[in-house]
Amino acid sequence: MAGSEMQTIRMMRSCGQAWLAVLAALAMLIGVATLEAAEPVQVRVLCYNIHHGEGVDGKLDLERIAKVIQSVHPDVVTLQEVDQNASRSGSVDQPAELSRLTGMQVAFGANIPLQGGHYGNAVLSKYPIVDHRNQHLPNFDNGEQRGVLSAELEIPGLDEPLLLLATHLDSRRKDGERIASAKAINQIVSQTLSRPALLAGDMNDVLNSPTLNELDASWTRANEQALPTIPVANPQRQIDFILFRPSNHWKVIQVKVLDEAVASDHRPIFAVLELIQ
Repeated sequence: MAGSEMQTIRMMRSCGQAWLAVLAALAMLIGVATLEAAEPVQVRVLCYNIHHGEGVDGKLDLERIAKVIQSVHPDVVTLQEVDQNASRSGSVDQPAELSRLTGMQVAFGANIPLQGGHYGNAVLSKYPIVDHRNQHLPNFDNGEQRGVLSAELEIPGLDEPLLLLATHLDSRRKDGERIASAKAINQIVSQTLSRPALLAGDMNDVLNSPTLNELDASWTRANEQALPTIPVANPQRQIDFILFRPSNHWKVIQVKVLDEAVASDHRPIFAVLELIQ
């Protein structure tokens, strides 16, 4: 065999080996990516009724609220009783200011016009908020308008955005409006039964109440036993909750009420949840 032919064969073998090495490397990368995608995703969730930043000491202090939020390094936060440009809180855009103080993205849902501004719920997220929508809840007898803020969060490792709902239900003694609101919230997610979703807020009702029983029909609470959040100085009742769905896609790693008794008239509730895909 001529020397030139031998050289050609060697080159072909060398190229073939190089391609095999490239293909093997690609296969390893694909395998690693698949394993990474299959790994559980943990979400650190904080729910906090901030009383428009006014503490039980009468001081209006958003920086104090921001420090409480940052103390647990949350991925997502739902906030209730948030003012936007209302004169009672210095005409400050509280959602924007809390976003600045925490370095998180924000979405706000206005439910009530108030003193030149608005009052409602907000979501903070360390992940991109790709969409959000505020929906008013049933309002009986001209009471305070309540709402539910839905935000879609783009979280690495998830095939579709995580749905996060923030709400604050009616506080009056009669529970008809709260029950109707719970049904309305359940209806929002009724068409996406398999999609991972979180709901957190001030429900103004307790475990085993008709309101919580209605929510329990579509959601699973992060805590089975009560974790009192009010009154803030000596908590006796839990009315602030973190819930998730579908139940077989989530695992509760941790849930607790923060030991913070001054910054607001509610204590925050915090959970670490693991999403099993």
